[in-house]
Amino acid sequence: MRRLRLLRAPAVLSGCLCALLFLGGAPAHAHTALKDATPGPGDKVAPGVEVLALTFGPLKPGTTPKISLVGPNGTAVSVGQPVVAGDSVVCSAVAPLEPGVDTLSYTVVSADGDTQASAFQFEVAEGAEAVAVPAACRGLSLSAPETVKVEDGEGDGDMILGLGRGTALSAGGAAVAVLAGGGVLARRARRSAHGRRPAG
Repeated sequence: MRRLRLLRAPAVLSGCLCALLFLGGAPAHAHTALKDATPGPGDKVAPGVEVLALTFGPLKPGTTPKISLVGPNGTAVSVGQPVVAGDSVVCSAVAPLEPGVDTLSYTVVSADGDTQASAFQFEVAEGAEAVAVPAACRGLSLSAPETVKVEDGEGDGDMILGLGRGTALSAGGAAVAVLAGGGVLARRARRSAHGRRPAG
């Protein structure tokens, strides 16, 4: 059975993305980290999920978290405008989910202004345990999934490991360029060494 996990990029791309975060990307401090979710990372749930719920530490008032979802076929799944219950639970209505592995990306801002963007996977499977709407989200007026606005091509599915698609792809392109340059230098070094080899 396929193992579900927090999203991980290939080694080189992951290194580049980590470097971007270190040099000026969104910091991921413990007080902003994801504490609980329904469905959560690695969960297997039955079809019929109506609401996504993510629990963090206290979030900054007046900010709107962002949630996007990509289905098992690689297409975006409609998600309603997120609503914060209390000061730490993000609730959002979601369109019906098909069986398979879904990828959820989110961005939130903590009470002291720190931002965290990350992603995780869960699986929808027939016969799995059904999940109820989390207590914190019950009674909220959640917008229907089809009312989600797509802004300038940055709609659902345009997040890679919590980064904008353009940023992540740029990092991937930089990684490819570095690898290609390293390969050329290595070949030149080998040729140079071969040319200097004393005659035997």
